[in-house]
Amino acid sequence: MNFSTELTLDKLRQELVRQEDTIIFGLIERAQFSMNPEIYQPGYFKEIPQSFLEHFLHDIECVHAKVRRYTSPDEYPFTGNLPEPILPPLEFPEILVKNDINYNSKILDMYRDHIVPKLCKSGSDGNHGSSATKDVECLQALSRRIHMGKFVAEAKFTGHEHEQYVALIKNKDRQGLMDLLTNAQVEERLLKRVRNKALIYGQEIGDAPIPDSQRIPAEMVVKLYQEFVIPMTKEVEVDYLLVRLDADS
Repeated sequence: MNFSTELTLDKLRQELVRQEDTIIFGLIERAQFSMNPEIYQPGYFKEIPQSFLEHFLHDIECVHAKVRRYTSPDEYPFTGNLPEPILPPLEFPEILVKNDINYNSKILDMYRDHIVPKLCKSGSDGNHGSSATKDVECLQALSRRIHMGKFVAEAKFTGHEHEQYVALIKNKDRQGLMDLLTNAQVEERLLKRVRNKALIYGQEIGDAPIPDSQRIPAEMVVKLYQEFVIPMTKEVEVDYLLVRLDADS
């Protein structure tokens, strides 16, 4: 995301719409392989105590950390004990207040337990490395999207409903914050949009004028957003808002 311009809800929505494409194409890529459940089982490969995915994810994040990926305010690692960047630091505007909100462990559990089983054919096809590579791409895209809730919350907090947010935060009214930040019409449009994108992007197009089949079920993508992405993003928003006034105290 471009942090050099003013933070607005319209700008953030444009970014979130773009991220929908990244997530859907990532799911399409992962769906070409079987579930390969052994890559999620700790100790399955005797050389490593954790799961192959977690081991691979840490190695990938070590490389990305060296090129300062996780110094960007919209990037969050899944693993710890990462090396320092070898590139000189970049300066980003201080848009967010200091916080330690990281939903990646929940995102990993959600993806492994609820998305992969519905997305991929059951069983194993031996493509462990390829499956894990696509898993990492999906996880990183989902993490960026869900943690964008912090920026959305900041834009809402500084908007025209500022006083309402301040009052709810002072009362630690979690449900009140959730009600205030929820826009049912926006969510409904989002679900319709991702369904249409999944139908279009997921087409298996051959010589015939009518697509032969769908590479991923569109309704699975809708449920991913409806049951996980949207609720988790809103939880991130609420968590951020509850610490938003700490910087002013």
